[in-house]
Amino acid sequence: MNFKNLIGHLPKIGIRPVIDGRLDGVRESLEVSTMNMAKIAADFLSKNLRHADGSPVECVISDTCIGGVAEAAASADKFSREGVGVSLTVTPCWCYGSETIDMDATLPKAIWGFNGTERPGAVYLAAALAGHNQKGIPAFGIYGRDVQDSNDTSIPEDVQEKLLLFGKAGLAVATMKGKSYLSMGSVSMGIAGSILDPNFFESYLGMRCENIDMSEFIRRIEQEIYDKEEYGKALAWAKEKCKEGKNYNPSEKLKSREALDKDWEFVVKMAIIGRDLMIGNPKLKDIGYAEEALGRNAISGGFQGQRQWTDHFPNGDFMEAILASSFDWNGIRQPFMFATENDSLNGISMLFGHLLTGAAQIFSDVRTYWSPEAVKRVTGHTLTGDAANGFIHLINSGASALDGTGQQTINGKPAMKPWWDITENEVEKCLENTTWGPGMLEYFRGGGYSSTFKTKGDMPVTMCRINIVKGVGPVLQIAEGKTIELPEDVHNTINERTNPTWPTTWFVPNLTGKGAFKDVYSVMANWGANHGAFTYGHIGADLITLASMLRIPVNMHNIDEDKIFRPSAWASFGMDKESSDYRACATYKALYG
Repeated sequence: MNFKNLIGHLPKIGIRPVIDGRLDGVRESLEVSTMNMAKIAADFLSKNLRHADGSPVECVISDTCIGGVAEAAASADKFSREGVGVSLTVTPCWCYGSETIDMDATLPKAIWGFNGTERPGAVYLAAALAGHNQKGIPAFGIYGRDVQDSNDTSIPEDVQEKLLLFGKAGLAVATMKGKSYLSMGSVSMGIAGSILDPNFFESYLGMRCENIDMSEFIRRIEQEIYDKEEYGKALAWAKEKCKEGKNYNPSEKLKSREALDKDWEFVVKMAIIGRDLMIGNPKLKDIGYAEEALGRNAISGGFQGQRQWTDHFPNGDFMEAILASSFDWNGIRQPFMFATENDSLNGISMLFGHLLTGAAQIFSDVRTYWSPEAVKRVTGHTLTGDAANGFIHLINSGASALDGTGQQTINGKPAMKPWWDITENEVEKCLENTTWGPGMLEYFRGGGYSSTFKTKGDMPVTMCRINIVKGVGPVLQIAEGKTIELPEDVHNTINERTNPTWPTTWFVPNLTGKGAFKDVYSVMANWGANHGAFTYGHIGADLITLASMLRIPVNMHNIDEDKIFRPSAWASFGMDKESSDYRACATYKALYG
């Protein structure tokens, strides 16, 4: 199963070569170089970008260079027919600003003006961006730092960086549009993120909200509305690959072996059903359930679980962990963006990271700040190195993607790879380094199993979180940093103080010495909710670009200002980048609002 089961075409990038429209000498002299610039951009983007489902990115070039309104309209018509979701205009010369720009206000758009002295591509770039800004249609400006010769067909490194930032973020925006978030249940234990806000999804993301009651799981289990052949395969896989962990329940509450085995059967069925609810399953039509076979076209979803479900039935931890991982009993496949406790805002944070990287995302409680003094008092250990200023304990209340073990590698170092790059050997290592502790009955009265692992250290990661603030709307928090490892005895002492059946990541954010990042404690103190999602790699700049496209201001980040790439209009809202971001987002409002 794959996100290819989602309804809707994969968005393409449209390349618009614009040109000086004056015939009888000027335009003719520029036709070849202008169209070649479009082809060079298309070739670069298609070679360096992939959709999150692993498919190559297609670029569509306008049939002709665009010298005026008629050709701009013809290009827009072609883009509409071809399913273009991202627009890039390129030119090496002067063109007619407002006559040639892309006027679709919901399409992420950028202009690359060639930095050469023979023809004023930079002058067109400035004129066209001024037109965009005056009309209230924000666009990104791309302009190389160094002058190139007119016959230079290379793309400078700084231009490449901006093209990729724009392309990845634009494709993420276009991919979300028209898809669903599937809320399985409702609000979990009063967690604000699981109070579904349709206005956020519809106005900012172009998505719809689908809601079902958790009783649908019981109906499908009792009436056997699932692929029984697949269930047999999945159960056999779970028995072989998913090692049962230590049972921390008191002796008087221990379940019998028979009851524990029944729980395994139950949670494996939940995993299959959860997937089928999101994307459908044609096999269900074959057994007489054509409606159920359709699914909900959900690119993201979440399961309430606590407490109405978990007080009576086995928890959803196995379902959440396996679906969010890059593999299951069917082999390596695209991970699902599946939120614990139906925290839809963390589910969307996961979706942002996945669409930008193609990798699994880790859902965590932002649980505890451990100061060096507290660690010393509790364990006798003195923190040094990356941990010298303390660390944050990231731990999920039962379920995290097994990719979070860090047992995959890039250049010999721990990683969480794009799902299409993962090897079978890495899958086995993730499984070997995960146990499944029987649910602690004080939390999960119905039992179940929780993925248990500790993340390997020395991984660059980025944690992010969407929050909704009344009067402001959605805001995005970003914290780049790295994972660390603690000595085994220190890890055990600290980990045993909370629920040791849950997956643990020790996280150290990169500090800037000021604001929310002046120290590790301040990061914890300024985090806006009890949950966060983290991805492999430092993708803070990508997230900032994506947020600007959606008109979501960033209220906390530790990204170098030189790496921040937003539409050119943002520079007109003040010199301070954080406050200008807020003003611009408030002015332009939600992308689809």
